[in-house]
Amino acid sequence: MFTLNRKGATTIVDGVLLSYLIEDVMEDPEVPTEHLHEEMHHHAEHTREKWVLGVALSSALLAGFAAVASLMAGHHANEAMISQIESTDQWSYYQAKGIKETALTSKAEILDALGKSVSGADKDKVAQYQRDKQQIEKKAGELEKDAQTHLRTHEVLASAVTMFQIAIAVGAISVLIRSRTFWLVSLAVGVVGIAFLIQSFFTAGAH
Repeated sequence: MFTLNRKGATTIVDGVLLSYLIEDVMEDPEVPTEHLHEEMHHHAEHTREKWVLGVALSSALLAGFAAVASLMAGHHANEAMISQIESTDQWSYYQAKGIKETALTSKAEILDALGKSVSGADKDKVAQYQRDKQQIEKKAGELEKDAQTHLRTHEVLASAVTMFQIAIAVGAISVLIRSRTFWLVSLAVGVVGIAFLIQSFFTAGAH
């Protein structure tokens, strides 16, 4: 009877679970702020307060940052999924090599029990399977790390998009209620979003 290598089987299961997780978070964060921009521009055109024009300008810049962050988040989510699928394929290949190795090892044990010699070709094949498994395991591990890095980067960028959306919404509120304080809060939240955006570059480079 052939048995699956426990390490490889466990890793395949982990890979499938991670794939489901990636699918849950990989949707591109939406930036539904068009109506807010229209409302702010409308108020900016019909007011004499100069800071309202600043709100419209800052909100437009924040919307641009949000669009870039959203695009990058989608890219990293896709890359995470691709790397995880390739890693799972490698572990399946690892299992196939392990089954072949187990078959030859069992054959050698039976021949040894019967007092017969094992052919050199079978010994060479077993050694080759072991070398192949080491290479496959290394490649699968690298692909898993890539998938996790892309997923973490996606999460950071999704946080950036969320901060930008909140900042734009608060900016719109500041115009509606004529409160410069709310605009300052909007700018502060926008700075947090920019910080997340910058952090994503460091996260992506942490391979």
